[in-house]
Amino acid sequence: MDKIKTILATAYAVNPYKGSEDGMGWNAICQIARFNNVIAITRENNQSQIEKFRLENPDSIYGNIQFLYFDLPFWMRFWKKKSRGAMLYYWMWQRAIPSLVRKQKVKCDIVHNLNFHNDWTPSYLYKLGLPFVWGPIGHHPLIPAQYLKPYKRGYFIKNRLTWSIKKLFWKYSRSLNQCIAKANHILCMNSSVAEVISLSNKDYSIIPSVATEDYGYNQNSHNDKFKLISVGRLVPLKGFDLSISAFAKFLEHRSEIEKKSCELVIVGSGPEKLFLQNLAKEKTISQYVKFIDWIERSELLEMYNHVSVFLFPSHEGAGMVVAEALSFGLPVICLDNCGPGEFIDENCGFSVPEQDYNSTVKELSLGISKLFENPFLLARMSKSARQQFEHNFNWNKRGEQFQSIYKTF
Repeated sequence: MDKIKTILATAYAVNPYKGSEDGMGWNAICQIARFNNVIAITRENNQSQIEKFRLENPDSIYGNIQFLYFDLPFWMRFWKKKSRGAMLYYWMWQRAIPSLVRKQKVKCDIVHNLNFHNDWTPSYLYKLGLPFVWGPIGHHPLIPAQYLKPYKRGYFIKNRLTWSIKKLFWKYSRSLNQCIAKANHILCMNSSVAEVISLSNKDYSIIPSVATEDYGYNQNSHNDKFKLISVGRLVPLKGFDLSISAFAKFLEHRSEIEKKSCELVIVGSGPEKLFLQNLAKEKTISQYVKFIDWIERSELLEMYNHVSVFLFPSHEGAGMVVAEALSFGLPVICLDNCGPGEFIDENCGFSVPEQDYNSTVKELSLGISKLFENPFLLARMSKSARQQFEHNFNWNKRGEQFQSIYKTF
């Protein structure tokens, strides 16, 4: 029997009631605790939600988890407001962790930096001189210029500036180079990570940062309509303009009776909501597009059981919602990029190559049409989507992958 180890895991964002980074932090810690003892370091503002969840959802696994809540003094963080300054504060927080561990005389066998999923800001856990696992890490790729043309010019400038900053870190940051050199194993959330930080001589694996629980897939749920759903923040990164334009193109070839059975549901809020609503009006499809600003997570999960397809032409490097969609057996239509495009295959969805804007819209709409016109294809892809979740995106699978890495030390 393998000796139980103690893993020191740093997770800046942890909230069991949320998805994305916060949900990943919570679930990853619990998965590590299936096989090991965990000392989890997170921010103080996460404590109330963690303790509330533990009281409401008792589990014997909590006996393997010790949380340490840590923040920098107020005078070092008064300027941080929600997402404003988050990356700078994250860097400062990470830098202070080794001193905290030494001061509190924390004893552990392995250190693991879990999140944020960032391959251009270093972790400093390597300074503790213990086996060090970093990741999953990654980055949002550069958004091709043609996909930013519908939006304000400022988005293009910001995207290019952010990319330039990332390149400077990848090339010139001594701390980042030290972090890479000292890491015993690096988890890459997609294939592009190994390229940008040059991991050809490193021990690494490609493990998506996204995963999800099994929330109750209802294989026999009845869909009275052909519903597509897109979920996320209403910003250019998510590509909702492509969703609307592709859905409009799809409707061009439908009879009036067929149109009445089709609907695109967009769940999310953000600064581009009005732009997207106006786009739907411009395409004369407002009556077939439903915007939902905010919804209880439990309601969203139930909604997945009553839609047909997950439409997600996002430009991001990950996408937690894709894993959730697969868990409900939803075929995914996305872009063939290093993010969602690497999460699916031809059996469970369609990934459209990045190309000129109109051709992208046309191919996305063709994917929608194929699933609408062929119920047998829709059923087969739905079954494969569920299998893709079970094999690659179930949190239990991710816990086993972590454990296989820890065993090598």
